[in-house]
Amino acid sequence: MEALQFMETESVALIGPQTSVLAHMISHVVNKLQVPLLSFTATDPTLSSQQYPFFVRTTHTDAFQMAAIADIVGYYEWKQLVAIYIDDDHGRNGITSLADQLAAKRCKISHKAPIKPEATRADIRDALLQVALMESRVIVVHTYAKWGLDILKAAKDLHMMDNGYVWITTDWLSTIIDIHINSLANPTKFFSAMQGVITLRSYIKDSQLKTKFANEWANMTTLGLSTYSLYAYDTIWLLARALDSFFNQNGSISFSKDPELKDSHSGGGFLNLDSLRIFNEGKLLLNNILQVKMNGTAGPIEFTSDKNLIFPAFEVINVIGTGFRRVGYWSNSSRLSTTRPDTAPNRTRTGSSELLRSVIWPGDTVIKPRGWVFPHNGNQLKVGVPKQVSFSEFVEEVKGTDMYKGYCIDVFTSAINLLPYAVPYKFYSYGDGYHDPNITHLVSLISAGVYDAVVGDVAIITNRTQMADFTQPYTESGLVVVAPVRRLNSGIWAFLRPFSAILWCVTGVFFIIVGAIVWILEHRINDEFRGPPMQQIITTLWFSFSTLYFSHKQNMMSTLGRLVLIMWLFVVLIIASSYTASLTSILTVQKLSSPIEGINSLMLSKDPIGYQQSSFVRNYLVEELGISESRLVPLNLPEDYEKALNDGPNNGGVAAVVDERPYIELFLSTRCQFSIVGPEFTKNGWGFAFPRDSQLAVDISTAILKLSENGELQRIHDKWLMRSACSSQGAKYAVDRLELKSFKGLFLICGLACFIAFLVYLGLIIHQYAKHKPDLLEPSTLSTKSRRLKTFISFVDEKHESVKARSQRRLKEAMSRASVNGNDLSVSGFRSTRRVSFADTPEWSPDGGGS
Repeated sequence: MEALQFMETESVALIGPQTSVLAHMISHVVNKLQVPLLSFTATDPTLSSQQYPFFVRTTHTDAFQMAAIADIVGYYEWKQLVAIYIDDDHGRNGITSLADQLAAKRCKISHKAPIKPEATRADIRDALLQVALMESRVIVVHTYAKWGLDILKAAKDLHMMDNGYVWITTDWLSTIIDIHINSLANPTKFFSAMQGVITLRSYIKDSQLKTKFANEWANMTTLGLSTYSLYAYDTIWLLARALDSFFNQNGSISFSKDPELKDSHSGGGFLNLDSLRIFNEGKLLLNNILQVKMNGTAGPIEFTSDKNLIFPAFEVINVIGTGFRRVGYWSNSSRLSTTRPDTAPNRTRTGSSELLRSVIWPGDTVIKPRGWVFPHNGNQLKVGVPKQVSFSEFVEEVKGTDMYKGYCIDVFTSAINLLPYAVPYKFYSYGDGYHDPNITHLVSLISAGVYDAVVGDVAIITNRTQMADFTQPYTESGLVVVAPVRRLNSGIWAFLRPFSAILWCVTGVFFIIVGAIVWILEHRINDEFRGPPMQQIITTLWFSFSTLYFSHKQNMMSTLGRLVLIMWLFVVLIIASSYTASLTSILTVQKLSSPIEGINSLMLSKDPIGYQQSSFVRNYLVEELGISESRLVPLNLPEDYEKALNDGPNNGGVAAVVDERPYIELFLSTRCQFSIVGPEFTKNGWGFAFPRDSQLAVDISTAILKLSENGELQRIHDKWLMRSACSSQGAKYAVDRLELKSFKGLFLICGLACFIAFLVYLGLIIHQYAKHKPDLLEPSTLSTKSRRLKTFISFVDEKHESVKARSQRRLKEAMSRASVNGNDLSVSGFRSTRRVSFADTPEWSPDGGGS
């Protein structure tokens, strides 16, 4: 009301008010009158420039404080906190901003404790008693100084400042400390209620202007200098500079009447609305205010596009003794850091593990508090337990009591006993006792608030993790296939079982191929591969198959033959070794056989498949593997498993049962005629379910790891599940015979070597044939092509030495003929010469005259 009365005097700007609540109210009026309103204490984040365009905040909004507190909570890995706040616009809107910041870090406010503005100390005490019953021990206080000190004093009286608690406040506490720290008569008493508290203070860089102002302030008053004092001083200068700029732009001050502002009463009242005037140049002055850039006592003064001050930064302060210690900094650019924000304003957050220095927490300890305890509200932990009909070794209700026993129950109670605090709990059964309950629906009841936890044979699968948080798995699990099996006896044909039929055939074919290639390569130069056709066939086969024992006696004369033989002997070595190992296993190890080889062969068949009723197996087989629902047969008891498997698919039973490994191993412990076939085709585990973000789930997980390390988990397993009465437990499921694919690479290399050797040999033969081409064979009744082909075959079959001898003989004959022809030519030439000489002699005459 005083502010409205003041604006009756035609004001051009207002500085204040000191609370966000009043700022909300007055901002509506200044928007109408177009009078800029500057506040250095109204930090409510909802005082936005869009809703209140003439409101100018000359300090930092609480949104940045809440971001800093959220980063501190996230740094210490706390997931929940309790918020105590003043129940007005300032408190509510600040905590709403904090909740948004925490949600980005997967944290939350588990309990809100509003304090009424008119609350007494008794009201504050009652609110703190409710907080003490909560699970979380991380408490954030966002209020005004008056109520804040009362809250801390009441908390100390209630022993809520002891070991295990975490107290974080906004900057109201640092403001009180800054103001009163130098004027305290009894500082020990003043600080006793805030030991170990973490608070924030606006970070202001040291400067000459700040130092000068602080000295003048100390000469004027005994009160300490707070950051709000600096912001107030800078606000005055900010407005002064804006007005100076306003007048330099030839701005004038004029007002106009708003017809909507009219008193409804003719008589005089407390407010005279008729006297309120609109500042015509208000927008121009507002723009000049927002464009001011200056260095103030609190640092650079400049506004962003959303009308916030630049460079929001805070000091993280730990109250200890009769003072405080700075443990780190926070800024909007570098977040948490142990270095001053102004030293590296553009530094991004690093992966360093130490973003804050060590803190002395309430209770005078440097050990980081866990941040939560089991709530002391008198309620026990409601634990839902599935009332299973089958496999009672895991979970079973003790008749006539509300107690349970079994493997899962023993693991849970052992883990609870390892916790450093007491956890009262009570088991509640879930199920009708006639059919196994739906575990997924039981887990969903946690999020519905029916149960606080679920303990039992609960598999950790995807859709369940969306409903609750799970502990560390205490046993491995996964889906397997169990089917009827029969023992494999060695028998009289056991020596044929190591290889599949196709592998036998391919191996035999390669023996023949290699023998033929070697015969081709050696036939022309090696006498051991020559002779009558029948002898050559026998020699080739004997050589080829004798390589199996490395007992071949024929010597290789050609280089190509030796290369082929080396490759083939390597293949034979591998095949013989594999055959020996497989046959040894067949004859010495007891093995089982089943027509079902695993989940893949089961999917390809059309036979019915059994599964445990009400389990997740059905949905997995239908939705993930695409198995028709009509093939699935629900089974309830282990006896139902046995009967369905014995009956088989042709007599109303099933070909196989798909279930989790722990159940199947217990089922097979006394049933020798069945066995797990194929590998485990899913991987998961069993765990205990708790509400989302439950700290108890984390501590139970740690306890389970301790049980595993000290061997207690294995002892519990042996107590309930170690049964091996079946003599076939040591038997192995028959592995597949050695297939061709296991040796395909070897055969490919050997075949390629034979092919290349044959091509090289063929090229050499063709070259020799062209060089030492023999005469065409007779009789002439054959066509020319046939005669040439028979000549080529005869050449190939001919021994290499014969070809060489024939070539040499032809060469000698050619040389002899050349020599004879040369002599005849000499005599003929001589005679011709003599005739010419006689004819040309002048003394000679045909008639016989002359001498």
